[in-house]
Amino acid sequence: MRAVFAINHAAAALAVKRRYPAVPLVLLLVSVQLSEFLWVLFNYVGIERTTTEPAVRYVGDIHLSHIPWSHSLASGVVLALLVWLVVGRALRRPLLGAALGIAVVSHILLDLVVHARDIQLLPGVAKPMLGLGLYHDAPLAAFVIEFGFGIWCWWYYRGGKALLAVIVLFNLANLSFFTTRIVGPEAMLAGRPTLIVTAILLQIVVTLTLVGVFASRRRGQPAIGRPGQ
Repeated sequence: MRAVFAINHAAAALAVKRRYPAVPLVLLLVSVQLSEFLWVLFNYVGIERTTTEPAVRYVGDIHLSHIPWSHSLASGVVLALLVWLVVGRALRRPLLGAALGIAVVSHILLDLVVHARDIQLLPGVAKPMLGLGLYHDAPLAAFVIEFGFGIWCWWYYRGGKALLAVIVLFNLANLSFFTTRIVGPEAMLAGRPTLIVTAILLQIVVTLTLVGVFASRRRGQPAIGRPGQ
């Protein structure tokens, strides 16, 4: 199946923000999902392809059948380097370029942990296929890892209660994708790749927006005049 669920990619931006507090969070939020925005575009125009089993019971029944341009290891690294070169070198903003480059490459690195074995080294090279395969082989373990990562990012960022609620609720909303014992919206996705792509795009936009809005309140800081925001 697809990459780390949208809320936890958005949470990754919080960790980068804590390390680079002067960098605008909105730029980090877009950067952590840049590969996924390309995946959406490439699916819509037919460059990449998503398929499903005849019945979708859980995340392992949805397949990223062809994703060499948006989600190969090389494409993630090259995209991050391009961002760093343009922003850090050409625009002479080295700190900003480094932060955005890290945010961009974080996407493919996180995907490798839980992803099905469908990540190529680079376009045109079919083997080896990378990914630990947890979505297919151990989906509940993938859920725990993703959920734990999202919470860790919130803790490291020192986010407030509302931000924690967003991360928790969106992770729990995805639970049916990780077990066949809970029937959820995944049952409606069989044979509908365009619907899958559109649903993921909407989830990306909503989670990025909510994380951006609720990240403004942090633990141990007043509501107004927070440094580095």
